[in-house]
Amino acid sequence: MKFSVLLPTRNRQDLLSYAIETVRRQDYADWEVIVSDNFSKEDIAGYVRSLGDLRIKYFRTDAFISVTENWNNALDHSDGDYIIMLGDDDGLMKGYFSTLSQVIEKYDEPDLIYTSAYLYAYPGVMPGFPGGFLRSFNDREIYRSTGNPFWLRKSESESLAKYSLNFRMRFDYNMQFSLVSRKMVRTMKKYGPFYQSPYPDYYASNAMMLKAERVLVVPQPLITIGISPKSFGFYYFNDLESKGNEFLKNVPEPDMAHRLKQVVLPGTDMNTSWLLSMETLARNFEGECAVRVNYDRYRILQICAAYAGLVSGKAGARSLIDDMRGKMTIFERVLYGVPLSIVAALSSITPKRHHTSIAKLMIRATGSHQRYGCPMIDGEYLTILDVFEQASISAGIAK
Repeated sequence: MKFSVLLPTRNRQDLLSYAIETVRRQDYADWEVIVSDNFSKEDIAGYVRSLGDLRIKYFRTDAFISVTENWNNALDHSDGDYIIMLGDDDGLMKGYFSTLSQVIEKYDEPDLIYTSAYLYAYPGVMPGFPGGFLRSFNDREIYRSTGNPFWLRKSESESLAKYSLNFRMRFDYNMQFSLVSRKMVRTMKKYGPFYQSPYPDYYASNAMMLKAERVLVVPQPLITIGISPKSFGFYYFNDLESKGNEFLKNVPEPDMAHRLKQVVLPGTDMNTSWLLSMETLARNFEGECAVRVNYDRYRILQICAAYAGLVSGKAGARSLIDDMRGKMTIFERVLYGVPLSIVAALSSITPKRHHTSIAKLMIRATGSHQRYGCPMIDGEYLTILDVFEQASISAGIAK
């Protein structure tokens, strides 16, 4: 059985080398790495040649393209039986291929295997964590507090996607969680490219939950999702969304943007990209599934995010709210605008040290994301290779 590791990259050779090394150190030989170089200025091709491993294949785009296009470019050049997408600041854990090859054989080739993961922040990346951190996702509800693989019923996987269409994230969308069968990729071809929308992971993860017949959950942290100084996560967590969007180079389809013109509210780009991903999902599958995007819920998230930004002192929050009020309905102004304005006014007379916590509570009240935390894993990890060598795939699994 052959595994394909898709590795899109752009000007991040240092991080790419770590990601590739987590593949090369596996105890399983039948794999390929597809390096899809998005028009880098660095000599990525020379680096790949220096490795001297024909299983590591290099492809370069003719221009700087969107992250979605680059992901599809990597997929189109792969030929493995099962496929995983890694960011170039991510990595596999020890035994990834050998563990999952046994799982695939035991469970008769699932369409989709959804694993657990670690979340690793490099030192100096996350506010409040100068030394970085390593966290486990194993407390997430989807893993059911068990260490054993189990099947998701079809109704359960469809329900997860429908929660997403209602802007309630009940599983993590990062593509690193998903090992996808080639059969599943072929099934999805009728709906267009496998990766679509400005946030291709939001789209693809939910599309698979809607369409996969056999979804197996493996609650072991078999991969590590990295947050580096050059990642979108860094831009997002440090209030640099506009730079993050430049990094992704993703823009909505003109027709879709025009159709949603009366729906979209100013606020976080992340919520609007979530909207565009769900709109793409509904467009592709509405003829087969009862799917509908809850525009009202999206707008609530944007309104709450805007007022939370005001409370936390985010630059430009006041002008954003002024812009938003002109686009809110009378109902929204009364039901959400008035009480949130009162909360913002009251917070202004509380000690400043509490403002961030109040803002977080305002976002949490929307119910958009899971409340389960990611427990910290002890240790000192200077790079993602330290995680590979030191962390265990059994760590953090509930007993």
